[in-house]
Amino acid sequence: MKQPDVLFINGPNLNLLGKREPQIYGSGSYKDLCAFIDGFCGGAPHRIFQSNSEGDIIDEIQAAPGRADGIVINPAAYTHTSIAIADALRAVGIPYVEVHLTDPFSREPYRRISYVSDRALAVVTGLGFEGYRKAYGILTDSLAKGAARPADTAESSEPEDRND
Repeated sequence: MKQPDVLFINGPNLNLLGKREPQIYGSGSYKDLCAFIDGFCGGAPHRIFQSNSEGDIIDEIQAAPGRADGIVINPAAYTHTSIAIADALRAVGIPYVEVHLTDPFSREPYRRISYVSDRALAVVTGLGFEGYRKAYGILTDSLAKGAARPADTAESSEPEDRND
């Protein structure tokens, strides 16, 4: 059986891991996180992407069909603000798991809102780097069982040329 190809997407400020509030996010660097992911994926196909730009994250999600079977996404601060990222995830219809190093739902009130969790296969929070392994396991198990795309995703089609 073919191993699923998983895209890991990391949002803003995760490139500062180890430097930014290590008492909250831990002392491991972003390079350490990437090595951790590479380690548990072993030889399974995967790609790791990080951007501080909402548009770049959306472009990566939109480019995923045909390249990735599933997504593990840590939208970071965009979790609480980006309807556009949520819409992109819905539009491509690729199964995904949301992951966070900390537990945003037990932090400041504004962090308790997630625009992407409603269609996620699961939301993994508060486990640090280990949360990525758990999210990967949930995603790959679900894909092996034939995880379906969310029911109301848009079919791929070209927009109509309209002059209204």
